[in-house]
Amino acid sequence: MKFTTTLMASTALTVAAVAAHADDHMANSMTLVSWGGAYQKSQVNAYATPYQEMNEGLEVVWDESSNEAVAKLRAMDEAGNVTWDVVDVVAADALRLCDEGLAMEIDPDEHLAPAPDGTSAEDDFGDLLVGDCFIPQIVYSTTFGYRTDMVPEGVEPPSDICSVFDTETYPGKRSLEKRPINNMEWALLCDGVAKDEVYDVLATEEGQQQALDKLETIKDDVIWWSAGADTPQLLADGEVFMGSTYNGRLFSVIEEQDQPVAMMWDAQVFDLDGWIIPEGLPEERLARALDFIYFATDTQRLADQAKYISYGPARASSAPLVGKHADLGIDMAPHMPTDPENAKNTFLYNYEFWADYRDDIDAKFQAWLAQ
Repeated sequence: MKFTTTLMASTALTVAAVAAHADDHMANSMTLVSWGGAYQKSQVNAYATPYQEMNEGLEVVWDESSNEAVAKLRAMDEAGNVTWDVVDVVAADALRLCDEGLAMEIDPDEHLAPAPDGTSAEDDFGDLLVGDCFIPQIVYSTTFGYRTDMVPEGVEPPSDICSVFDTETYPGKRSLEKRPINNMEWALLCDGVAKDEVYDVLATEEGQQQALDKLETIKDDVIWWSAGADTPQLLADGEVFMGSTYNGRLFSVIEEQDQPVAMMWDAQVFDLDGWIIPEGLPEERLARALDFIYFATDTQRLADQAKYISYGPARASSAPLVGKHADLGIDMAPHMPTDPENAKNTFLYNYEFWADYRDDIDAKFQAWLAQ
């Protein structure tokens, strides 16, 4: 009861702080950029709708262009016309945008709400504050789902990442994302490279070729995806035996759609997703963006998002508040990538590596795809 009272008092203080944080000259519309699908829906439910209820008359426009955020913000900056106010990006893209001066630097203890017990935002987010411009929302993973009804008779279901490359034991199409990230790491792991040496190897031309050579062994069996919804649909339609995508997308297929699909958590790649605010916004739009960020990343809001999707909240103080799915009524904690049972063998995504090497390896990967 004491904690509940403390949380209620803290929520009231947060609302008051939001009002105090704002000024009388905030824009009455705001463009938020995200990824679409179940993830964006979770943001609408947990952040945007309650924020609009507190700000009568505010128009919120959604743009589902996060996958192209870096290129589009570069183009907007060059044209001198930035039309986005708050942009959801993965951590590596946030680092790139920050390095290029396209994202605003954030002071966690000035721009973000403290935890209910008074812990500073900087301490509450902790190590997940991986860049000066990045405001974490969730920990998610890219992992594999597979059709349970397509597992060959007499064969154990796949539980090892290298099953992806074993088309003899597990025949059928695979779906992989049409970019090097994660694919190159998995390829090296399954070609004998030790987990703690993967990025050292991938930093060399020889290592990049080694990864592509391993991927070449299954290239004819791959359907390449670009949108997070692709693999869940391919699995639901039975067009692939297994495929990679975000764990929240697979949760939706398995628990919400009741498809014959199961998760393969081995070597799931942990990553962070969060907000950036574009650099150089006009004063009224910047005030609105900062006001929204303060509200949308507080302890309760991040916990609320977990009611709708199986991504772990980025604040330590949010984790104890994660409860049941808003519609299904099932406990969400066991479906989080951070659950101890699911996180027995994880692979930690290297943000700085991909911020430095992304453009060069992207070009090499796309050239290989075209061969």
